[in-house]
Amino acid sequence: KTYNIADFGAVADGRMPCKGAFDKAITQCSDQGGGRIIVPAGTYYMNGPLVFKSNVNIHLEDGAILNFSSNQEDYLPAVITRWEGTELFNYSPLIYAYHVQNIALTGKGTINGNGSKKFSAWADNQNIDKEILRRMGRENLPIYRRIFGEGFRLRPGFIEPYGCVNVRIEGITIKDSPFWVIHPIFCNNVIVRDVTVDSHNRNNDGCDPESCSNVLIEGCTFSTGDDAIAIKSGRDNDAWRIGQPTENVVIRNCTFWSKINGVCIGSEISGGIRNIYMHDCTAPNSVMRLFFVKTNHRRGGFIENIYMKNVASGTAQRVLEIDTEVLYQWKDLVPTYEKRITRIDGIYMDKVTCESADAVYELKGNAELPVKNVRIKDVKV
Repeated sequence: KTYNIADFGAVADGRMPCKGAFDKAITQCSDQGGGRIIVPAGTYYMNGPLVFKSNVNIHLEDGAILNFSSNQEDYLPAVITRWEGTELFNYSPLIYAYHVQNIALTGKGTINGNGSKKFSAWADNQNIDKEILRRMGRENLPIYRRIFGEGFRLRPGFIEPYGCVNVRIEGITIKDSPFWVIHPIFCNNVIVRDVTVDSHNRNNDGCDPESCSNVLIEGCTFSTGDDAIAIKSGRDNDAWRIGQPTENVVIRNCTFWSKINGVCIGSEISGGIRNIYMHDCTAPNSVMRLFFVKTNHRRGGFIENIYMKNVASGTAQRVLEIDTEVLYQWKDLVPTYEKRITRIDGIYMDKVTCESADAVYELKGNAELPVKNVRIKDVKV
């Protein structure tokens, strides 16, 4: 069944609050068995999060813009999520879904997070709040006691389906994210296809599947302030407790204009990462590392069966880098810790071209648990 958002009171003038109209449309659509909600051309002011329910496809027609509020009060009450791999209740992501199935955000429209208006600047004042959360994670404090949101400055994510099955994000353009851009958590069967991410704030990774299974990222263009794609599986105690890896990820036919790295694995990999296949992608301009695997002595977990094939880039510091002691400054925050070295086994790079690089590869393993089975074949720099 098809619905039109205008029939629920949404006015595309860029001023009238439209969250209520979307809530009504999503509830009716889901309650009546599911369908598609058409959002015609125009600018819709979202005075709060867009929250999916099962069996709903929100379709943004060409010229439709969802313009999200920059007022933090609009993203309360706090919801459960992960922030850099640690679980908490925080400001709601701008687009959120919790344990639902068969959801889609499609079309040729645009979503604008307006992160640069306020949320991005919170990065300058977040260190105290971040360390409070890190300590809660290290001490295994129950999640229901990790209440952030009001009074804190941990930036909300943009698109975060949490614990969902069958998620599709296709065709849309995403701009000006407050934090990580597309961040599925504990999801199964995720498709991110033909999406354009144009967002250059701090920590604006384009797509961060975290503790997800069966993910396809294809035909996307990532112009980002951080990594184009960063694959994660949780941080330290929370991830060891849950034990859900990210696995079976295909990345193909994507273009990276990222400020930092092309595809990054880590550093939040404590739940493990395996079976990643990236092929036929390009980074036309420059990246720090085209392919980067990073962890440290605190993370634990494993990284195995990682493939990169038929990839071309402009300039890079490294085509391939593996670093098992990255982010060394964490030792200053955790002076005593249980050493957990990440097992890394099976990194394969084949048919890669790069215009210039400081070095083709840099592999920094660990003598106690050496990196195994790295194959670099047919690489031309």
